[in-house]
Amino acid sequence: METIQHNDQKTGFEPTNANPAASQSGGQFGPGHRSKPMRISAGARLRFLSVAALIIISMTAGFAGGYLGRGASDETQAVQKQQVVLKTQGQLISSIAKNVGASVVSVEVTSRTVPTSSFFGYQGATTEQSAGTGIILDKNGLIITNRHVVPSGATSVSVTLSDGTKYGNVQVIGRTAEADPLDIAFLKITDLKGKTLTPAAIGKSGDMKVGDSVVAIGNALGQFQNTVTTGIISGFGRSVSASDSSGSSSENLENLFQTDAAINEGNSGGPLVNLNGEVIGINTAIASSAQNIGFAIPIDDVAGIIRSVEEKGKLERPYIGVIFVPITADMAQQYNLGVSQGAYIPPSVMIGQDSIVGGGPAAKAGLKEGDIITKVDGRNVDQTHSLTSLISQHNVGDKIQVTVYRGGKTLNVDVTLSVAPTS
Repeated sequence: METIQHNDQKTGFEPTNANPAASQSGGQFGPGHRSKPMRISAGARLRFLSVAALIIISMTAGFAGGYLGRGASDETQAVQKQQVVLKTQGQLISSIAKNVGASVVSVEVTSRTVPTSSFFGYQGATTEQSAGTGIILDKNGLIITNRHVVPSGATSVSVTLSDGTKYGNVQVIGRTAEADPLDIAFLKITDLKGKTLTPAAIGKSGDMKVGDSVVAIGNALGQFQNTVTTGIISGFGRSVSASDSSGSSSENLENLFQTDAAINEGNSGGPLVNLNGEVIGINTAIASSAQNIGFAIPIDDVAGIIRSVEEKGKLERPYIGVIFVPITADMAQQYNLGVSQGAYIPPSVMIGQDSIVGGGPAAKAGLKEGDIITKVDGRNVDQTHSLTSLISQHNVGDKIQVTVYRGGKTLNVDVTLSVAPTS
């Protein structure tokens, strides 16, 4: 049996009188006997330790349970918040698809190719069927699409609304020239048959930033009407050389949005919209050698032309009448141009043709070969705002102020825009 002993004080001698009463009273010298050691049995001690351990374990479990419970609660709340965000985003995309989808049409085109001859013999004219997408601009049936959706050999055009209503004998109001970097065309439903159309809401492409969310809607593969995809704006000011699926024709396009929203064949001419449901671009091309790299024409670049068509009923493309080369930093350094951005009008000997169109707006205003146009109405001509796009935002007949760098000096020149030739 284990004994636990207290350190009690001793007197140092035994009292001579062994009277029990005196011993119990302790006499004048204090306690007259050694206190009896206190003993605790092993069973009682074990019970004491067990109770203490149980209390500690209970407290630890309580703290751990509280911590784990709080962690689980935080994780649950995070998941719930994410679900709310995803649900809200899904509802937003669904709402955009429903609202904007009513302004999107499928375009079906029958074209007749031009007879050709080659080493293998004469090939007669053939008939081709193609499809694309268009955007309703007003209640009178005006539609914008890509130029390549309605080629010059188109013999008939029809459009189908989102509700399945189909209109034949659609009129081609006009197309930009094949060499024009702005790939657009306008259509018109001549007889609405009493139906009321839903025009698309037009936004400001200049307000968009890299990383902003966008939604693309179109007639995917020419057979899946109003297909909806989502993504972001991946870049600005892209220049690409685009060709049709057969590779038989190509066109150089400028100042395009780059997006990772899936744009499939048949989506050409369809809208790229922001989260407010406003059209900020016209889908026009895809990179076939990569995934999720699509391109769209910023809507600001066609704003002036849209106004012209709405007011005059015909496509009038404003132009300045120069051939130019966009300046890059490397180019500026290599040729010691004096400025790092702008539109350089090269000498004719460099390109084998006149770089300033005779009798055109630039020639009348006194622009010269070797000039560098750095601004249009105070807006910089740079990698994200080409000269073509800045001119496109104006109307035919508008007087603009062009800032020119010439021979080390900067001067401002007034230029009156005129109608671009169709060829």
